Amino acid sequence: MRIHVQNPADETVFPITEQQWQAAIARSPDMADLEVSFASDDEGFTRAMAEAEAIVTWTRVAHQRFPKGALPGLAPKLKLIFCTSAGLDKLAPFDFLPPGVALLNNRGTHAAKAGEFGIMALLMLANHIPAFAHDAREGRWAPRFGSVLAGRTVCIVGLGSLGGGVAARAKQFGMKVIGVRNSAAPHESCDEVVAQADIDRVLPRAEFLVLACPLTPQTQGLLDRRRLSLLPQGAKVVNIGRGPLWDQEAVCDLLESGHLGGAVTDVTVPEPLPADSRLWRTPGLFITPHMSSDDPGTYNDRSLDIFFDNLRAWRKGEALPTQVTAERGY
Repeated sequence: MRIHVQNPADETVFPITEQQWQAAIARSPDMADLEVSFASDDEGFTRAMAEAEAIVTWTRVAHQRFPKGALPGLAPKLKLIFCTSAGLDKLAPFDFLPPGVALLNNRGTHAAKAGEFGIMALLMLANHIPAFAHDAREGRWAPRFGSVLAGRTVCIVGLGSLGGGVAARAKQFGMKVIGVRNSAAPHESCDEVVAQADIDRVLPRAEFLVLACPLTPQTQGLLDRRRLSLLPQGAKVVNIGRGPLWDQEAVCDLLESGHLGGAVTDVTVPEPLPADSRLWRTPGLFITPHMSSDDPGTYNDRSLDIFFDNLRAWRKGEALPTQVTAERGY
């Protein structure tokens, strides 16, 4: 099978290298018969696409290079597109995909890093670190006292690799974990799981809230001003999913009014966030620049392992583990 790896031309931190590919083959010797090419330029891409049966690439590369209707002529033999991201909302509504071409994401890659970032954010909020960061910018000494996480209730919206990773860590810290996802099916790290349609029922109990779901038409604006106001006085919120999952202006308003006790967000609207944005100056809001779930030391290795898992299933005619469907959006 002919595989092509297309890296972005300007990528310096996460390019998939031939060394990483060979290390992945060593972990999966049943993939040793694959033919692979690498490129980061236009010429290499066009040349490889004429024969490629699968491409491994970035979401932004796919968005730029696969306009609607282009694939049959550009890549007549293509069967699989593997994007090295979990959230592929930038590619929606996926109408560039011709029949017979499967779109795959790398869900699972982020679990360990997201879990550690998520528990860090919860610990920061329990100890008022966003407020202290704001005080530090003002040169103000204002002692506050925090609490342990054990016994506190956290509601985690989305129980995929991101939310599931956070739920596992929260459970280790002795928190009561309420999960929210498409269905109320149990989750091993949750004390309780409710369907997304029932989220209003659990928000009043959420001392902490973590947004970790994919961005889809069903989740866009999920945490609007009304739902954020359902959280108890002093609740603390974390967003490691996507900026449009919540009303960030409402978050700022509720922080300033004191209804929310603190927030950590790794995602914003827009990105990058302009220097004059209100978010930078909202007391109690701590911002990181969309880096919460990506570990340069493990990201590509794990992604290639997931790609090979999909290839094994494809060879056997089985369901592809990380295939994205237009109906779900992930």
